[in-house]
Amino acid sequence: MTRVHDMGGRFGDGPVVPEREDAPVFAEDWHARVLAVTLACGSLGKWNIDISRHARECLSPQDYARFSYYEKWIAALADLLVKTGVLSVGDLSGSGDSDLRELAAKALRADSVAGVLASGGPADRPSPLAPRFTKGQAVRTLRPAANRLVEGGHTRLPVYAQGALGYILRLHGAHVLPDSNAHGLGEAPEPLYAVVFHASALWAAPEHPEDDVVLDLWQSYLEPV
Repeated sequence: MTRVHDMGGRFGDGPVVPEREDAPVFAEDWHARVLAVTLACGSLGKWNIDISRHARECLSPQDYARFSYYEKWIAALADLLVKTGVLSVGDLSGSGDSDLRELAAKALRADSVAGVLASGGPADRPSPLAPRFTKGQAVRTLRPAANRLVEGGHTRLPVYAQGALGYILRLHGAHVLPDSNAHGLGEAPEPLYAVVFHASALWAAPEHPEDDVVLDLWQSYLEPV
Protein backbone atom coordinates (compact mmCIF):
# COMPACT_ATOMS: atom_id res chain seq x y z
CA MET A 1 0.00 0.00 0.00
CA THR A 2 1.39 3.40 -0.98
CA ARG A 3 1.69 5.83 1.93
CA VAL A 4 0.88 9.45 1.08
CA HIS A 5 3.91 10.78 2.97
CA ASP A 6 6.35 8.34 1.36
CA MET A 7 7.15 10.51 -1.66
CA GLY A 8 10.76 9.58 -2.47
CA GLY A 9 11.15 8.54 -6.10
CA ARG A 10 7.44 8.91 -6.78
CA PHE A 11 6.26 10.30 -10.12
CA GLY A 12 3.79 13.16 -10.37
CA ASP A 13 4.81 15.30 -7.38
CA GLY A 14 6.82 17.77 -9.43
CA PRO A 15 10.49 18.77 -9.23
CA VAL A 16 12.35 19.54 -6.02
CA VAL A 17 13.20 23.25 -6.20
CA PRO A 18 15.96 24.25 -3.73
CA GLU A 19 15.52 27.58 -1.97
CA ARG A 20 17.89 30.42 -2.71
CA GLU A 21 20.92 30.64 -0.45
CA ASP A 22 19.78 34.07 0.73
CA ALA A 23 16.21 32.94 1.43
CA PRO A 24 14.90 33.75 4.94
CA VAL A 25 14.90 30.96 7.51
CA PHE A 26 11.11 31.26 7.77
CA ALA A 27 9.08 32.30 4.74
CA GLU A 28 6.24 33.50 6.98
CA ASP A 29 6.19 34.76 10.59
CA TRP A 30 3.71 32.06 11.60
CA HIS A 31 6.18 29.35 10.55
CA ALA A 32 8.49 30.39 13.38
CA ARG A 33 5.57 30.34 15.83
CA VAL A 34 4.61 26.82 14.76
CA LEU A 35 8.17 25.63 15.39
CA ALA A 36 8.21 27.34 18.79
CA VAL A 37 4.85 25.90 19.87
CA THR A 38 5.85 22.41 18.69
CA LEU A 39 9.08 22.52 20.72
CA ALA A 40 7.27 23.87 23.78
CA CYS A 41 4.61 21.17 23.63
CA GLY A 42 7.21 18.46 23.12
CA SER A 43 8.78 19.44 26.45
CA LEU A 44 5.57 18.38 28.22
CA GLY A 45 6.74 14.77 27.94
CA LYS A 46 3.48 13.44 26.52
CA TRP A 47 5.05 11.94 23.40
CA ASN A 48 8.38 11.23 21.72
CA ILE A 49 9.80 12.21 18.34
CA ASP A 50 8.62 8.99 16.68
CA ILE A 51 5.07 9.50 17.92
CA SER A 52 5.12 13.05 16.55
CA ARG A 53 6.38 11.85 13.16
CA HIS A 54 3.66 9.22 13.00
CA ALA A 55 1.05 11.86 13.87
CA ARG A 56 2.02 13.79 10.73
CA GLU A 57 1.83 10.61 8.67
CA CYS A 58 -1.69 9.99 10.02
CA LEU A 59 -3.12 13.20 8.58
CA SER A 60 -5.76 12.44 5.97
CA PRO A 61 -4.28 11.99 2.48
CA GLN A 62 -6.27 15.00 1.27
CA ASP A 63 -4.88 17.24 4.00
CA TYR A 64 -1.34 15.90 3.71
CA ALA A 65 -1.31 16.59 -0.02
CA ARG A 66 -2.61 20.15 0.24
CA PHE A 67 -0.96 21.33 3.47
CA SER A 68 2.35 23.15 3.44
CA TYR A 69 5.24 21.92 5.61
CA TYR A 70 4.34 23.87 8.73
CA GLU A 71 0.61 23.30 8.24
CA LYS A 72 1.37 19.59 8.57
CA TRP A 73 3.26 20.31 11.80
CA ILE A 74 0.51 22.33 13.44
CA ALA A 75 -2.29 19.99 12.32
CA ALA A 76 -0.48 16.95 13.73
CA LEU A 77 0.32 18.84 16.93
CA ALA A 78 -3.36 19.67 17.43
CA ASP A 79 -4.21 15.98 17.01
CA LEU A 80 -1.55 14.98 19.56
CA LEU A 81 -2.69 17.54 22.13
CA VAL A 82 -6.24 16.21 21.98
CA LYS A 83 -5.23 12.55 21.82
CA THR A 84 -3.05 12.84 24.93
CA GLY A 85 -5.65 14.82 26.84
CA VAL A 86 -3.61 18.00 27.14
CA LEU A 87 -6.33 20.00 25.38
CA SER A 88 -9.86 19.37 24.22
CA VAL A 89 -11.33 20.19 20.85
CA GLY A 90 -13.13 23.00 22.63
CA ASP A 91 -9.84 24.38 23.91
CA LEU A 92 -8.50 24.53 20.38
CA SER A 93 -11.57 26.40 19.21
CA GLY A 94 -11.37 28.84 22.13
CA SER A 95 -14.42 27.55 23.99
CA GLY A 96 -12.85 25.01 26.36
CA ASP A 97 -12.03 25.22 30.04
CA SER A 98 -9.17 22.73 30.55
CA ASP A 99 -7.10 23.23 33.71
CA LEU A 100 -3.45 23.12 32.63
CA ARG A 101 -1.85 24.12 35.94
CA GLU A 102 -0.29 20.69 36.50
CA LEU A 103 1.65 21.07 33.23
CA ALA A 104 2.82 24.62 33.93
CA ALA A 105 6.00 23.43 35.65
CA LYS A 106 7.04 21.60 32.47
CA ALA A 107 6.68 24.64 30.26
CA LEU A 108 9.75 25.34 28.10
CA ARG A 109 10.94 28.83 29.04
CA ALA A 110 12.55 31.15 26.51
CA ASP A 111 15.87 31.21 28.36
CA SER A 112 16.06 27.40 28.21
CA VAL A 113 15.47 26.95 24.47
CA ALA A 114 19.11 27.30 23.34
CA GLY A 115 20.30 24.71 25.85
CA VAL A 116 17.55 22.26 24.96
CA LEU A 117 18.29 22.54 21.24
CA ALA A 118 22.04 22.23 21.80
CA SER A 119 21.65 19.05 23.85
CA GLY A 120 19.52 17.41 21.16
CA GLY A 121 17.78 14.08 21.71
CA PRO A 122 20.30 11.25 21.46
CA ALA A 123 18.68 7.96 20.43
CA ASP A 124 21.65 5.63 20.91
CA ARG A 125 21.00 2.98 23.55
CA PRO A 126 22.50 -0.33 24.71
CA SER A 127 20.85 -3.26 22.95
CA PRO A 128 20.64 -6.97 23.76
CA LEU A 129 20.91 -7.66 20.02
CA ALA A 130 24.34 -8.32 18.56
CA PRO A 131 25.14 -6.82 15.15
CA ARG A 132 24.19 -9.32 12.45
CA PHE A 133 25.98 -7.71 9.50
CA THR A 134 29.53 -6.53 8.77
CA LYS A 135 31.00 -3.79 6.59
CA GLY A 136 30.76 -4.60 2.89
CA GLN A 137 28.19 -7.38 3.36
CA ALA A 138 25.36 -7.58 0.83
CA VAL A 139 21.89 -7.21 2.30
CA ARG A 140 18.36 -6.86 1.00
CA THR A 141 15.64 -4.74 2.53
CA LEU A 142 12.35 -6.32 3.44
CA ARG A 143 9.33 -6.19 1.17
CA PRO A 144 6.88 -4.65 1.75
CA ALA A 145 8.24 -1.60 3.59
CA ALA A 146 5.90 -1.96 6.54
CA ASN A 147 5.89 -1.93 10.33
CA ARG A 148 6.07 -5.56 11.45
CA LEU A 149 4.80 -4.74 14.97
CA VAL A 150 1.76 -2.56 14.26
CA GLU A 151 -0.32 -2.86 11.11
CA GLY A 152 -0.13 0.42 9.23
CA GLY A 153 2.34 1.74 11.79
CA HIS A 154 5.35 4.01 11.54
CA THR A 155 8.55 2.79 9.89
CA ARG A 156 11.70 4.45 8.60
CA LEU A 157 12.14 2.06 5.66
CA PRO A 158 11.00 4.04 2.59
CA VAL A 159 8.85 2.37 -0.04
CA TYR A 160 11.31 3.16 -2.83
CA ALA A 161 13.96 1.03 -1.07
CA GLN A 162 11.81 -2.03 -0.31
CA GLY A 163 13.27 -5.29 -1.60
CA ALA A 164 16.43 -3.50 -2.80
CA LEU A 165 19.97 -4.88 -2.80
CA GLY A 166 22.49 -2.82 -0.84
CA TYR A 167 25.77 -3.08 1.01
CA ILE A 168 26.66 -2.32 4.62
CA LEU A 169 28.72 0.86 4.74
CA ARG A 170 29.07 1.13 8.52
CA LEU A 171 27.49 0.27 11.85
CA HIS A 172 26.18 3.26 13.83
CA GLY A 173 25.78 1.31 17.06
CA ALA A 174 22.37 0.54 18.57
CA HIS A 175 19.51 3.04 18.43
CA VAL A 176 15.86 3.30 19.43
CA LEU A 177 13.63 1.44 16.96
CA PRO A 178 11.03 3.92 15.62
CA ASP A 179 8.62 1.14 14.67
CA SER A 180 8.22 0.31 18.36
CA ASN A 181 8.79 3.71 19.95
CA ALA A 182 6.12 5.43 17.81
CA HIS A 183 3.42 3.19 19.28
CA GLY A 184 4.24 3.13 22.98
CA LEU A 185 5.77 -0.36 22.78
CA GLY A 186 9.11 0.65 24.28
CA GLU A 187 12.38 1.81 22.73
CA ALA A 188 13.47 -1.70 21.63
CA PRO A 189 16.96 -0.55 20.55
CA GLU A 190 18.70 -2.54 17.86
CA PRO A 191 21.75 -2.15 15.58
CA LEU A 192 21.49 0.65 13.02
CA TYR A 193 23.47 0.58 9.77
CA ALA A 194 24.37 2.96 6.98
CA VAL A 195 23.47 0.99 3.85
CA VAL A 196 24.56 2.08 0.38
CA PHE A 197 22.42 1.39 -2.70
CA HIS A 198 23.24 1.96 -6.36
CA ALA A 199 20.65 4.26 -7.92
CA SER A 200 19.84 1.58 -10.46
CA ALA A 201 18.93 -0.79 -7.61
CA LEU A 202 16.26 1.66 -6.44
CA TRP A 203 14.82 3.03 -9.68
CA ALA A 204 14.26 1.52 -13.12
CA ALA A 205 15.44 4.62 -14.99
CA PRO A 206 17.51 6.84 -12.66
CA GLU A 207 18.66 10.16 -14.08
CA HIS A 208 22.16 9.48 -12.71
CA PRO A 209 22.59 5.67 -12.66
CA GLU A 210 26.13 5.87 -11.26
CA ASP A 211 24.96 7.69 -8.13
CA ASP A 212 24.84 5.97 -4.75
CA VAL A 213 22.15 6.50 -2.10
CA VAL A 214 22.95 5.94 1.58
CA LEU A 215 20.13 5.11 3.99
CA ASP A 216 20.29 4.55 7.75
CA LEU A 217 18.34 1.34 8.36
CA TRP A 218 17.65 -0.78 11.42
CA GLN A 219 18.72 -4.41 11.58
CA SER A 220 15.16 -5.74 11.48
CA TYR A 221 14.68 -4.03 8.09
CA LEU A 222 17.42 -6.15 6.51
CA GLU A 223 18.11 -9.72 5.55
CA PRO A 224 21.33 -11.33 4.31
CA VAL A 225 21.78 -12.11 0.62
